[in-house]
Amino acid sequence: MATNGTPANPEAVVAQPGKLEMGIIGLGRMGGNMVKRLAQRGHRIVGYARTPATVEIAVADGGVGAHSVEDLVSKLSKPKTVWVMVPSGQATDDNINQLAELLEPGDLIIDGGNSRWTDSKRHAEELSAKGIHFMDAGTSGGVWGLKVGYSLMVGGEREDFDRIEPLLADLAPENGYGLMGPAGAGHFVKMVHNGIEYGMLQAYAEGYEILHASEYDLDLKDITRVWQNGSVVRSWLLDLAALAFEAEGADLANIRGYVEDSGEGRWTVQAAIDESVPAPVITMSLLMRFASRQDDSYGAKVIAALRNQFGGHAVKTEGAASGGGN
Repeated sequence: MATNGTPANPEAVVAQPGKLEMGIIGLGRMGGNMVKRLAQRGHRIVGYARTPATVEIAVADGGVGAHSVEDLVSKLSKPKTVWVMVPSGQATDDNINQLAELLEPGDLIIDGGNSRWTDSKRHAEELSAKGIHFMDAGTSGGVWGLKVGYSLMVGGEREDFDRIEPLLADLAPENGYGLMGPAGAGHFVKMVHNGIEYGMLQAYAEGYEILHASEYDLDLKDITRVWQNGSVVRSWLLDLAALAFEAEGADLANIRGYVEDSGEGRWTVQAAIDESVPAPVITMSLLMRFASRQDDSYGAKVIAALRNQFGGHAVKTEGAASGGGN
């Protein structure tokens, strides 16, 4: 063993009895932590990212490093399983298309990013023609997933779900994963999940802004403490509000009220329109994100601070610019 606790030869890492092996492409905030969580639980995880430094971190966390997609595939035994954890859209398409040329019938690709559900249906159909299996895994948990686990909303075939269940069980907390339906269903459920998140964030934002603007000299941190214990609005997001106020101060003076959206809210609203389902709260919360980019508001600061707490999403500070997803 090396002095840092990792094998002297990371290539020699093997899965423990009852555990599996998998490749992960994309070692960002969530992908890198997934490598670490699975390696800690005895799985053999081969990681690849375009930035060599992140691959080195994955190796230090117990994974096996790869210097290319081809190298990653070569280090997996059959049937091979590769989890793609990169931004939705072109990046996901490019990686899946490259894997389609490298993998063989019976191998499995899992898209764990925030892809649109219709893209996942397309990927499943295209890969099926090559005999390659596909699953979509809507993944929630942000930067906290390493410690508490990820909520996993999976779409695909039951036989593939059963095959990778040991991986899913170790990624998720107890009862935190499930097969939602055929390919596309996982990302559809995750899309609606994120639409609900939009509405919850907006409700907290508006409530805190009313408190902040009132005639009373209110201690928002203390109010949050009271709400956290026994109230009907207690939630993980409220716990994160307490952390945000502790880190940034109740005025959130250093956070600009600028809130990004990465697509899921828009797709949820479009799905509501397509199905003739009234969704005024989710729709207005999406529009309020647009409004946040025009004029600064305290409510938008609350949302920006909470998103930073649960997902590690960058915040825009006064005088500086930065981006972020959902």
